[in-house]
Formats: sequence, C-alpha cells, structure tokens
Amino acid sequence: MIKFWQKKEELATFGNLKSYAMKSVKNECLNRLKHHDVKMGFADFQFHRSELYQIETNNLKDQILGFIRQLPEKQKTVIHLKDVEEYEISEIAKMLEMEENAVRINLMRARQKIKEQITKLMNYENRQITG
Repeated sequence: MIKFWQKKEELATFGNLKSYAMKSVKNECLNRLKHHDVKMGFADFQFHRSELYQIETNNLKDQILGFIRQLPEKQKTVIHLKDVEEYEISEIAKMLEMEENAVRINLMRARQKIKEQITKLMNYENRQITG
C-alpha cells in the first residue's frame, strides 16, 4: 500500500489499475519470500559454521590434552597444578618439594613444548588446506 501511495502520480498512466495492483502485490510477496529464503539460508550457514567451529575446538582441545600427556611427569604435574587447578608457584613448590625457580622452569618448558606442538599442528593443517 505504501508503494501505491508513493507512486500515486504515476498510477494514472497505467491502463488497468486492478491488474497493476495484483501484479504489484504478487511481486511484493515473491520478494518477501525470496528475502525470507535468503535469511533462512544464512541462518543455516551460520548454524553449520558454529557446529564446525565446535568440532574443531573440541578436536584441538583433545590434541592439546594429548600433547600434555606426552610431557615428562614433572612438567605435566606442574602445568596441571598451575593452569588447571590455578595454584600459585609458591604453593606448587611446597607440594612438590621443589625450588620455586625449578617450578617456573618446568612450567616454561612444558608450555614451550606444547606451543611447539601446536605450531607444528597448525603448519601441517595450513599445508593441507592450501596444498
């Protein structure tokens, strides 16, 4: 109806107003349906993309846990106590009867090994995508 009002001066030039009105309403309905289909397609795409992201995130999480399991026992224990259970360095040192500096070094080495493994994994996956 708004479009008819906007084109009120031009309506006199059309021969049969009834057929023009019917055609206009039909076209408007088709446009709205098409727009709805586009919106639904985009929503499906977003949902599918979020599912893929969740799968990739879970897969990466499993791989990182695997990297942690491969660490030497002290490094594995230190990184678990610090990053998972959120203990302070001083508390970890007392629990494991180690010097604080030794705890820091083990934590640094553990994180460094995991970072290297993740970098290798990402480089491999990037080569798979581009290759």
